[in-house]
Amino acid sequence: MNHLFKQGKKELPTLLLLHGTGGTEEDLVPLAELIAPGHSILSVRGNVSENGMARFFKRLAEGVFDEADLIERTHELNAFIDESSEKYDFERNNVIAIGYSNGANIAASLLFHDANSLKGAVLHHPMVPLRHLELPNLKQKLIFIGAGENDPICSPEETKELQEMFSHAGAEVTVHWESSGHQLTRSEAEKAAEWFKKNY
Repeated sequence: MNHLFKQGKKELPTLLLLHGTGGTEEDLVPLAELIAPGHSILSVRGNVSENGMARFFKRLAEGVFDEADLIERTHELNAFIDESSEKYDFERNNVIAIGYSNGANIAASLLFHDANSLKGAVLHHPMVPLRHLELPNLKQKLIFIGAGENDPICSPEETKELQEMFSHAGAEVTVHWESSGHQLTRSEAEKAAEWFKKNY
């Protein structure tokens, strides 16, 4: 997978950066440096092209995921993190995802499928990646969700459903609401930074 790696302090968690639709592996680097300065960064570009825009998995329509492809791509990304931990010599069990929109969705899917895939996650405007799936035990997983009260893509009900699914699986979930839409605001990023500093 196309990606970039930036070495930070080895004792700190490595940040897995996952962009939104049409993004690149460069997009979230400034966000990561705001949220968690000094950490190593593994930033990945999605392998799926939708009309020339990079994504992490296919969709059938706006908000309608190709579930078979999502599952396949989730396992592909998980394996890529495994390989990268050996290549770049970082602790595989000390990886925290920072994802936005489509990237947040596949980060959530990683946790839905494998409790050991991530130590925790900062999810900006995620949707429920899959329903009718029994989640693994996510006890001691810390998850931050940034959401918009007027998000036309990810409704408040969807955010609350995802929060409940994670919480039911044992994760400790913090949801921060903005009175905005689907865009990632500076104040939301700053709240994520506050949360990260408190927990890591």
